[in-house]
Amino acid sequence: MQDPEELGGVTRAGGVDHPDHDTDGAFIAPETPDVASADQHVLKSGDTFIVNDPLGDITGIDDGLFVNDTRVLSSLRLTFGGRAPSLLSGSVSSDNTAFAAHLTNRPLPPLGGKTTPEGVIHVQRSRVLSGTMMTEAIELTNYGTTDATVPLSISFASDFRDMFEVRGLKREQRGTLVPPRVEDGEVRLEYIGRDKVARRVRIEFSPPPNKLFADRADYSVELPAQACVSRYLTVTIEVEPLPGAAPGTPSAGIVQPEHCLVDDKELRVGRAAVRAALVDSHIVMRERRRVTARVRSSNPLFNAWINRSIADLGLLTTDLPTGPYPYAGIPWFSTPFGRDAIFTSLQTLWLTPALARGVLRFLAAHQARETSAFRDSAPGKIMHEMRKSEMAATGEVPFALYYGGVDSTPLFVVLAGAYAERTGDSALIDELWPALERAAAWVASVCDRNPHGLLDYRRESEGGLANQGWKDSHDSVFHADGHFPDGPIALVEVQAYASSAFDTMARFATQRGLAEDAARYAARASKIRQCVEEKYWMEEAAFYGIALDGHGELCRVLASNAGHLLAFGLPEYERGRSVAGVLESALFHTGWGVRTLAAGQARFNPMAYHNGSVWPHDNAICARGLARYGRKEAAVRLLQALFEAAVTFDMRLPELFCGFPRRRGEPPTAYPVACLPQAWAAGSPFMMLEACLGVSIDAARNEVRVEQPMLPEGIDWIEIRDLRVGKAAVTLTFRRVDGKVVASADRSDVKVVALL
Repeated sequence: MQDPEELGGVTRAGGVDHPDHDTDGAFIAPETPDVASADQHVLKSGDTFIVNDPLGDITGIDDGLFVNDTRVLSSLRLTFGGRAPSLLSGSVSSDNTAFAAHLTNRPLPPLGGKTTPEGVIHVQRSRVLSGTMMTEAIELTNYGTTDATVPLSISFASDFRDMFEVRGLKREQRGTLVPPRVEDGEVRLEYIGRDKVARRVRIEFSPPPNKLFADRADYSVELPAQACVSRYLTVTIEVEPLPGAAPGTPSAGIVQPEHCLVDDKELRVGRAAVRAALVDSHIVMRERRRVTARVRSSNPLFNAWINRSIADLGLLTTDLPTGPYPYAGIPWFSTPFGRDAIFTSLQTLWLTPALARGVLRFLAAHQARETSAFRDSAPGKIMHEMRKSEMAATGEVPFALYYGGVDSTPLFVVLAGAYAERTGDSALIDELWPALERAAAWVASVCDRNPHGLLDYRRESEGGLANQGWKDSHDSVFHADGHFPDGPIALVEVQAYASSAFDTMARFATQRGLAEDAARYAARASKIRQCVEEKYWMEEAAFYGIALDGHGELCRVLASNAGHLLAFGLPEYERGRSVAGVLESALFHTGWGVRTLAAGQARFNPMAYHNGSVWPHDNAICARGLARYGRKEAAVRLLQALFEAAVTFDMRLPELFCGFPRRRGEPPTAYPVACLPQAWAAGSPFMMLEACLGVSIDAARNEVRVEQPMLPEGIDWIEIRDLRVGKAAVTLTFRRVDGKVVASADRSDVKVVALL
């Protein structure tokens, strides 16, 4: 084959025409797809992400190239003679750094008396996202016996829609959409938002196309037999606050990969740019994996699941000034969430505590200092959600910095306590101490207003969330007959978080010599536990109800929320065992995992978002609870079920899937608009594995404890390599020996203790 660089030119000079006036038969308007593909592929870099179909195309339905929750590219399509190529395969690399599509031509129209049959032109699209720049190489190889002329078109557009618009929210007014234009051989797209922010897109091509329009680039590629040529495109984005923009409005300059230091256009847009972006992405991902203990087993499929989960966590993690932070999920929630990040940090704390450190510092920096009904904020509260989009900035939605979550604040304290025990990092606790005291004070103030001393919620404005626990859909909390309760609502699992937070503060206060504060915190924790046992326990069901309403009446509903009580150790032991038994029953367990709501309850629907579906992170928390209450074999079965589900989802657990019972020969049923990847779904196997292996870490004693480890079926051994404790590291191996699982450790300064 000839060198792609030698064949990188074009055969005639390009021109700029309006697409409606195109008279060259080689350039045929592309087809318009009727529906979006259900199979989507994702790349992310910082606050920029792209969702495309297996062909590499963007259709503009629910995919696109997004920056700061604004879709800056709503269409990107590659066609040959006006027709989409045939798909061979499309995939993202195992480390989530690059997308590649392998395509082939359909029959090409006769050009110059020659025809090209289908299946002789191989097309590879290679795409990388780095900073606010997307680079793509399009490589065409002619495996035919005769030369070919390939009419290649790349069409593009931007609607500059806010993420909430993409999700279906209608707007009364929009900003100014500047007509697209061609300048200096490149396409310029621009939108001036109502938030006084300019969002600009620049699309460049190398080598220059034969014809460049404001919505399409056309090539006529002369492709000799057995030869290969390449075409390159680069999409760069700039976000610039204009005069009148709100103070602190985020900007995003045109960021090139760190290793692409030359500004020559041929290098910036061509092969060098693609290579530099790929190197940059590999370095970022490799650094994130370096600080994580490595998990390896005897089962290749299990290893693939673990590796995919680690890669997804790396993809979703963004390096912020306060440290690494896992964004919640793509496409709808690629932004900081409080609850999601805390649970993701708890799931991975034993393997990579650096993530928890970054989350704690970010949440402390954005802790509420004032009362706002619109943002549901009050002094001491920890944020629920942060958005940087136009609609958030203009106040059309309250989510620029929104605090309508009842559980993020106590969980912030819980995470700080778990992090301190795992790392012994007292300096960070000293730094966070004012924020921890403010958080505990907010929890205490809400409990003091509740007649039973419980942590409850009621939304403060109509634009906020009606339900403010992790099941935050409007219909997720109800009475046994299905009617919705009056507020304020005290969710059962939130009481476990609150009591655990007060226990944590009591421990911190004791360590700081604050005996009176420690006693006060401990008393609050005890009062909440006692009230839960008195008010939530349903003797006839051997289970806890989901919530108390504003009248003190129990919502006598069997939901997975009670499993969180076990994970945080609230119930007395025998009641905890009873809850575990119900969670294991067919009321909850589908064979693929535990449902959010037991079968037979009012509003039960296995296709509902929170009322009968299976959420991996919910299952991980339940598994932790099962192990804590002496049902480790049930936790192992749960890990086994989620592992088998992951195999059917291409080793990537979605945010949720439907809660239909498992049937022989059938995979689990996907939920149609689940985030994929999603942070706490990706983190779930690690919390379940920690529970099943019985691993706990006490940095103060430089000690790793292992209590009665168990392994799922089909796994003979698991190795946890380079598990860091303080400045030392240890490698643990768990192996089946004579029907039992035995733990061993390499020689290390870390003490490993086996508990019976």
